[in-house]
Amino acid sequence: MTEVSDREPPRRRVPGPARPVRPGGQRRPGPGARPARRPGTSRPNGPRVIRLGNPRPRLRMVSLALTLVMIAFVVRLLQVQAVDASTYAAKAEQNRYVGRTLAAERGGITDRNGVELATSVDAYDITADPTMFTQKATKVTDAPEQAAALLAPMIGQDVDTIAKKLRTKNTRYTLLAHRQTPQVWTQIKDLKNTFLAKAETDPSTVNVLAGVLAVPASKRVYPNGDLAAGLLGWVNADGKGGGGLEQQLNKELAGKDGKIRYAQSGGRQVPTAGSTETPAVAGSDVELTIDRDIQWAAQNAISEQVKKSEADRGYVIVQDTRTGEILAMANSPGFDPNDLSEADANALHNWSLEDAYEPGSTAKLTSMAAVLEENVATPDTHVVVPNRLHRGDRLFHDDIDHPTWYLTLNGVLAKSSNIGTILATGQLGKTQKEANKVLYSYLRKFGIGSHTGLGFPGETAGILASPDTWSTSQQYTIPFGQGVSINAMQAASVYSTIANGGVRIEPTLVRGTEGPDGRFIPAGQPKKTRVVSEKTAKTLAQMLESVVDDEQGTGVKARIPGYRVAGKTGTANRVDPATGKYRGYTSSFAGFAPADNPRITVYCVIQNATKGSYFGGQICGPIYKQVMEFALKTLQVPPTGAQPVRLPVTFKP
Repeated sequence: MTEVSDREPPRRRVPGPARPVRPGGQRRPGPGARPARRPGTSRPNGPRVIRLGNPRPRLRMVSLALTLVMIAFVVRLLQVQAVDASTYAAKAEQNRYVGRTLAAERGGITDRNGVELATSVDAYDITADPTMFTQKATKVTDAPEQAAALLAPMIGQDVDTIAKKLRTKNTRYTLLAHRQTPQVWTQIKDLKNTFLAKAETDPSTVNVLAGVLAVPASKRVYPNGDLAAGLLGWVNADGKGGGGLEQQLNKELAGKDGKIRYAQSGGRQVPTAGSTETPAVAGSDVELTIDRDIQWAAQNAISEQVKKSEADRGYVIVQDTRTGEILAMANSPGFDPNDLSEADANALHNWSLEDAYEPGSTAKLTSMAAVLEENVATPDTHVVVPNRLHRGDRLFHDDIDHPTWYLTLNGVLAKSSNIGTILATGQLGKTQKEANKVLYSYLRKFGIGSHTGLGFPGETAGILASPDTWSTSQQYTIPFGQGVSINAMQAASVYSTIANGGVRIEPTLVRGTEGPDGRFIPAGQPKKTRVVSEKTAKTLAQMLESVVDDEQGTGVKARIPGYRVAGKTGTANRVDPATGKYRGYTSSFAGFAPADNPRITVYCVIQNATKGSYFGGQICGPIYKQVMEFALKTLQVPPTGAQPVRLPVTFKP
């Protein structure tokens, strides 16, 4: 019998496909095979869990990086604020806001017809920033000298002078040259740009002109050179009127300067940094009463005669008798206001208004006006004129020896008798003192001893003492123009007063002003004062004609064909300003035309003629004629139609 075992019989294995063998001799588990168990791990009983990495290492890295950045900032801050503070402060100083003045455009001056007598053109003040020429800024020791050598020929300054300015300490501004032309500044800019271009290819190049700057300005120009220079004056280095009308009318001409504030770096404006600006207000244009052509004729005539007579100086005034407007005021010698460096200091004057002198016989017109107005004589009144006249402690005479003259009052004026004038004015009062007071009152009415009203810088009022203080000599010499001092405008005004029918009109030089808005503002009306009656003025005009028209008159050289001319000669002893004593003569001629319908007054003076004649009728009469003829033609004054009234000069005893 067979024995039965308790063990389960072994399963029969069925052969299947061979399992692939892994690299290294291991076989890949086949389907249904159990996955290999990893050492040290147990089989999970639930869902699989994904675990994150530890964040602490990353935080440590970020903290370390931030700490290094902060340390870098702190180190840099310490370097800027402590270690290199002065260096950065210096750089900041070169990049800062600066301000400058915006110069207002100066108004122009024109004649009565709009012809320019003074105008302004664009110019530049060449300046520099001395801090940009230091060794620290340029890395060279002689930057000021290098820059000066380049600038000197362009701006016309001495090299040493420029270098000294560029070495100025404790300032960021120095003026190198005033009012240079745009061409000069263009040359400087071109040279600066050349240095900049070279520096791009050669870093060692030093732009020694980097600190040279320019401020826009204007330059005063006088297109007619020395024409009316004594009247116009000039503008000084500060751009202000230094003399003449430029000084007198400086407020109107100058305008109002503006201001600008802007950021600059390395001597250049930073356009993106912004700026604040107060615009400048341009000055007003001034229109004068002067006629340029008549001014030229007067200046040419007086200059030729001063040169011919080798005189100290001379002047001519032309005035419109109806309006008081001055058509010309010429002086000789003159100067060119465009270049004062060549001017004679003694010529920088308007002697027509600044020179006080004894007028001589042209002043006899005021004496005759007093005599006629006071009705103590007429043009036909007989005056016996001896060769000598004893008055007070002096013996008076005429300019020539003569036998006793039998003259009318008209003849006294025509022959310019000193003695006859003393005798005529002596009738103005019961006593000589009373006569003195009457004559004095007329002199004052005519404007003698007072300023003319022009307000011109340096104008003299002349010298007219109170009659109570007249010396024994003065009370007899003042009637014929000695012992009293006047200026040329005062004398011209006397003749214009008679020409205007006895009404004195204050002389004027300005017709009006035109502001920046283009609006023309006429000058105010001049003051008018009646001095003598129209009848007296007409009679005096006829008497003055005898001086020129009558063959016995002293002013025959002033005759003008086709026109009736009223005039008076004058030859006076001249007081030498240097010594205070009489030396030489003052020669003059005054008059107006046409005598029957006056339009123009011309007055001429020559001081201290030393060659040829010194008589007023001889050397000033021709000037009067030349200037008057030109003025009459320029103003298109028609010739006189009526014949002159020929008053008697002498009488038979």
